[in-house]
Amino acid sequence: MLDLNFVRENLDAVKTALQNRNFPDASLEKFVELDAERRRVIGEADKINQTRNVFSKEIGALMQSGKREEGEAKKAEVAGLKEKQTEFETRRDEAENTMHQLLAGLPNVPASDVPIGIDEAANVEVHRWGTPKEFDFEPKDHVDLGENLGILDLERATKIAGSRFAIVNGAGARLERALVNFMLDVHTTEHGYTETLPPFLVNRQSLFGTGQLPKFEDELFHLKDERGFALIPTAEVPVTNYHAGEILDASELPKYFTAYSPCFRSEAGSYGRDTRGLIRQHQFEKVELVKLTVPENSDEEHEKLTANAERILQLLGLPYRTVILSTGDMGFAAQKTYDIEVWLPSQKTFREISSCSNCGDFQARRMNLRFRRAGGAKPEFVHTLNGSGLAVGRTWIAVLENYQQADGSILIPEILQPFMNGLEKIER
Repeated sequence: MLDLNFVRENLDAVKTALQNRNFPDASLEKFVELDAERRRVIGEADKINQTRNVFSKEIGALMQSGKREEGEAKKAEVAGLKEKQTEFETRRDEAENTMHQLLAGLPNVPASDVPIGIDEAANVEVHRWGTPKEFDFEPKDHVDLGENLGILDLERATKIAGSRFAIVNGAGARLERALVNFMLDVHTTEHGYTETLPPFLVNRQSLFGTGQLPKFEDELFHLKDERGFALIPTAEVPVTNYHAGEILDASELPKYFTAYSPCFRSEAGSYGRDTRGLIRQHQFEKVELVKLTVPENSDEEHEKLTANAERILQLLGLPYRTVILSTGDMGFAAQKTYDIEVWLPSQKTFREISSCSNCGDFQARRMNLRFRRAGGAKPEFVHTLNGSGLAVGRTWIAVLENYQQADGSILIPEILQPFMNGLEKIER
C-alpha cells in the first residue's frame, strides 16, 4: 500500500504513475476531496476545542466568584460545543478510513527505470541465453507428446474436475516431482535460501498483505465458511506474510525463503486464452522465491533473485530470454518486474515461466512488516521481493518440447537423471 503522506505530497507524480499503469485516477481524485474535507473538519474541531478551553477557564472564574447561575449556563454551552466537536471528529475518522480504503485499491508506483507502455508490447528485452534447437522434423507440442507417451491425461481430468485441469502419470509424474526436488536443491544449496513448507490455505489478512485483496477477489478460490479461508494463488502469500506484524532486527536481513506449493487460480477473465494443455491451469505447482531486505539493497537483491531463477533454466539447458515489464504489464504490487520466458519449439516463441518482482515497501506496509537498525532507531518497512524459481508445470512443458526426439520419446536432461532414478529417456 502506498504511504498516505507520500500520496498527499506527490499527487501529480502518483497520478502520472497511475496513468502509466492504465489505472483509473478517479480514486485519487476522491482521495484529494476526502483529504480536503479531513483537513477542514480537523480545523473546525480544533477551533471548538480552543473555545472550550477558554470557556472552561471562564466557568472556573465564575464559580469562584459566586456567579453560579452564569457558570452553569456556560457549562451548558460547553456541552453543546463538545457534541459538535465529537461530530467533527467522527467525520474526520470517516474520511481517514475511506482514504485508507482508497489507498488499498491503488497499485504500486513503478520504479523510474521501468519502460512506459500500455501492455506487453512495450516490454524491453534485457538478454537471451541459449540457442533454440533446430529440429529435422516438425516438433510436437506438449499435449501431443504427453498423450502419445501416456503420461498426460486431460480427458479424464476434465471428467473428474473440469476444464483447465490435468492428470500427469508414470514417468511424467516422476518428472514433475524431479523438477520440484531439483529446483529446491539448487536454491537451498547453491543460492542460500531456506526451504519452507507453508499452509496452502490463508486468511483474508494475508491476502490483503500481499495485494491479492481487495482488487483480485474474483481470481481466488474461497472456502464457503465463516473463517474466510482461500486457497493460495502462489506461495508468495503465506511466505511473505511469515513475519507480518513483526519488527525484525536489521542484522537478520536479508532473509531468503524458497517454497514448493500447489497454486490455485480461477483465471477469471482469461477464458479463451491458452486453453490447450498445461499453460494456464486452475491448479498448478511452483517453487517460489521470497526475499526480505533493507531498502537500500532491494535493487541488488532483485537482480540476484532473477539470476537465481535463470540458473535453473541454464542447468536444464533450456533457452530463454529475460524482459523488463512495462508499466502497463506489471502486477499490482510490483514496482519493477523481470519476466523470464522459456523457448517453446511448438509455438516458435518464448513463453513466461517466471516473474521476479521487487515490491519495495508496498506489501510490507500492508502487513506492517518492519525492521529496526542498530542504536534503537525508528522502525522502517522492509522491502519484499518474490519470483518463481520456477513454475513447475511450464518447466515440464519446456523439457518435453525441447528434448523431444523424432520417435516421440523425451530425453531427460542429464542433471535431472539422478532425480529420476537414473532414467535417461521417457518412452511409451
